[in-house]
Amino acid sequence: EYSFSHLICNCTFAPNYTQMKNIVLEKAEKWTSDAFDEVTRNSVRALISENGAELTESFYKDLEFGTGGLRGIMGVGTNRINIYTVGMATQGLANYLKNSFDGPISVAIAHDSRNNSPLFARKTAEVFAASGIKAYLFSSLRPTPELSFAIRHLGCKGGVVITASHNPKEYNGYKAYWEDGGQLVAPHDKNVISEVQKIGGPQDVKWNADEEMIQLVGEEIDAAYIAGLKSLCLSPEAVKAQSDLKIVFTSLHGTGGTMVPRTLKELGFTNVETVAEQDEPNGNFPTVVSPNPEEAAALKLALEQAEKLGADLVMGTDPDADRVGIAVRNLKGELQLLNGNMTGSLLVYYLIKRWEELGKLNGKQFTAKTIVTTALIKKISESQKVPCYDVLTGFKYIAELILNLEGKEEFIGGGEESYGYLAGDLVRDKDAVLSCVLIAEMCAWAKNNGKSLYEILIDIHSEFGFYLEDLISITKKGKTGAEEIASMMEELRSNPPKNLAGSSVLTLRDYKSGKVTDLGTGNQSETGLPASNVLQFETADGTVVTARPSGTEPKIKFYFSVNSELKNRNEYETVRNELQDKIAAIQLDLGLK
Repeated sequence: EYSFSHLICNCTFAPNYTQMKNIVLEKAEKWTSDAFDEVTRNSVRALISENGAELTESFYKDLEFGTGGLRGIMGVGTNRINIYTVGMATQGLANYLKNSFDGPISVAIAHDSRNNSPLFARKTAEVFAASGIKAYLFSSLRPTPELSFAIRHLGCKGGVVITASHNPKEYNGYKAYWEDGGQLVAPHDKNVISEVQKIGGPQDVKWNADEEMIQLVGEEIDAAYIAGLKSLCLSPEAVKAQSDLKIVFTSLHGTGGTMVPRTLKELGFTNVETVAEQDEPNGNFPTVVSPNPEEAAALKLALEQAEKLGADLVMGTDPDADRVGIAVRNLKGELQLLNGNMTGSLLVYYLIKRWEELGKLNGKQFTAKTIVTTALIKKISESQKVPCYDVLTGFKYIAELILNLEGKEEFIGGGEESYGYLAGDLVRDKDAVLSCVLIAEMCAWAKNNGKSLYEILIDIHSEFGFYLEDLISITKKGKTGAEEIASMMEELRSNPPKNLAGSSVLTLRDYKSGKVTDLGTGNQSETGLPASNVLQFETADGTVVTARPSGTEPKIKFYFSVNSELKNRNEYETVRNELQDKIAAIQLDLGLK
């Protein structure tokens, strides 16, 4: 039997602890110098005196840009988010911008509701300003997608948003953007890292800002952003006819509350209720264990309120409002949460159908998804001869694709299974504000046609095949956790599974080596994508299993996609149960259950 259970439970390592201890102490002692403030110095001295695991975790490495930028636990140390790591990252980015562009340079800066986010955003602005770069700083919290919009709207060469997205409350982060409004991609991401690594410490950071180089922005950007969102709507007549659609929205104590209710009302929806207990921005996220709309528990209060009101639609955004989770009424009239693949498939189906009905398709459009997102989106797209491109995990790669095809092909929409979606060319990052607008409009359109969104989903599965996905995340914190994850991936590479749920594994895609291997013949081809530590297995019956260490969290993720025909709509629940059982069997085969 093929199993990872021995790796998950019993990984052991023997690193050179003496060498690591000396490196950690050397790095930590630098943080007791006068280059750091007194509070920081005292905190580091306390860690050194204890000489425990927290000292190692705080200093054993430097934070690096991953698929979502700089992200980590807040605290002192090189492996923590604090004003110094934020300042050094900003100085490296500022230096790179000045090396890349001639003439005046400006950047846009935003932040979410997390603890210390306003402080980190202000320090970021000050370092840019001290470096001769004009900083447009949002006066208060704003969604990440609005930052992406602001970069191009203001003609900036880059931007930063301080956020840790949906991570737990102890985290914060730093997402860096380029002039196209997308997150950093090659070669800029590595080049910025190189510049940051040249910063020897806070003494190399320009902290003394020229205040005239910092300009606060807010309402003027809000108004332009909302106008742009409204321009992307496709069914104004449906919104008008269903203006009293009952909607419950929660921002989960984040930035979504600044834009989503307002935009929905400006669009014409008159019956939008928010979850009062979660309206107030709060970095402690007091009403949820985790502010992640991918988790059912995060939307509990919204669902309860929706049941009392008899709402048609529930929507909840994460703290920086780039992801959204939804619930709709099922065939029994019960509120049912949809996963990211379901919502993404619905959105792409709606967008393409309306584009076709409005005569906007001319053979020059495309959709996009990540390699771990359902193949159903590709089938829907290609049914209307719209190509659907696969990219690596991380929405920055969709933004890069939009940029590369600019002027040649028009982006209709797309997204990723982790609840992030985008349509049109207004923003170059996943946009939960726009997604909420389109989901509400789509719900109104469906209702105007005598159907619910759940019934539309069944229609999709009847026409294109019943695709069902699942995800297992295994958390492995710290240095030893990272080593365990590396060992698990190596085991998969050297000993791939031969069968999954009774179906032969035919193909191995190793995105790290860039090779696609036919396991029967040994023949190889190219993935055609940049190198990434991802393994993907496809079986004879079309099942796809993917293993990927997260770029932003101490996790390894396993993605599962199975499919079947839905010949009879009345068998929807039966087929879904069969597919769920198949996923469970695959997880058992891999020792993940």
